[in-house]
Amino acid sequence: MVYLLGTTLQRAMPTFSFHPWQCKQTFSGHTSWIRSIAVSRSNQFIVSGSGDKTIRIWSLPQCELLHTLKEHTAWVRSVAIHPQATMIASASDDRHIILWQAETGKLIGRRSGHTDTVRSLLFSPDGDTLISGGQDKTIRLWSVSGSEEEPEAQRVLLGHQHWVLSLAVTPSGRSLVSGSYDGSIGLWNIETGNPHRFLQGHEAEVLAVAINPTVRLLASASADHSIRLWHLKTGESLLTLNGHTHAVNAIAFSPNGQLLASGSSDQTIKIWDVRTQKILQTLYGHQGWVLSVVFSADGKTLLSSSWDGTIKIWQATGT
Repeated sequence: MVYLLGTTLQRAMPTFSFHPWQCKQTFSGHTSWIRSIAVSRSNQFIVSGSGDKTIRIWSLPQCELLHTLKEHTAWVRSVAIHPQATMIASASDDRHIILWQAETGKLIGRRSGHTDTVRSLLFSPDGDTLISGGQDKTIRLWSVSGSEEEPEAQRVLLGHQHWVLSLAVTPSGRSLVSGSYDGSIGLWNIETGNPHRFLQGHEAEVLAVAINPTVRLLASASADHSIRLWHLKTGESLLTLNGHTHAVNAIAFSPNGQLLASGSSDQTIKIWDVRTQKILQTLYGHQGWVLSVVFSADGKTLLSSSWDGTIKIWQATGT
């Protein structure tokens, strides 16, 4: 990784040619808002979790619904796909995490230690660990290869004073970032479970966090309408990005680290140039709050989900 020298991002990142994004497909089927989406590394399927208590698996090339998973008894807040695309995880207001077989949609396990709503979920880069954050103010690390039913996590991380709303993990898998309703951002050592530090700066809850894959840069999104950029190693506050007029619910870096996508309650998605911190494009089309954004592994596709119950597939023109 390249170190960021102070706030001089322009020295750390190359210039590039920007290609505008267009909506190519819209997936409909959920009967309520879609809080979370994930896309497989092969770009073959996507998974969505909804307020209708279901998880849906979609074939991305064919725009076809493959499976509807109905086991949760409350809103589904987060979904994640195993790095090898063999397994799906979902988290819900019912306090349960469920593991599913990706190909068949068969239920293969539960993780049930949280004492309140589970808000965020992700797999470690090596796929051996499942990481969850909840309204019980804890972050929990779970074994993926353990027994079908596991009420106890391998490790519980404590430190936030309010709900844990969002999570991101470094490419090495050694460090974890969390965003909380208390307005702070936690930087954690996964191996020890100890926090490095807590970052302060937002004026409201931190709804999303993302780690740049090519430079030591952390982004956080907040209900205060802003996105903040931080030095991942030192915790230095670098920049504040202002452009949305309502809460920023979701952020994602492109695989090459050059773009940042943000989704907001103002019903728009904004594409930012990380190097210059400028808005390159604003995407319109959703008829409700944008709740999730994610890039495909090749960076050619951007997916978004919304309060309007749809998933939109955006592609860069000319690529």
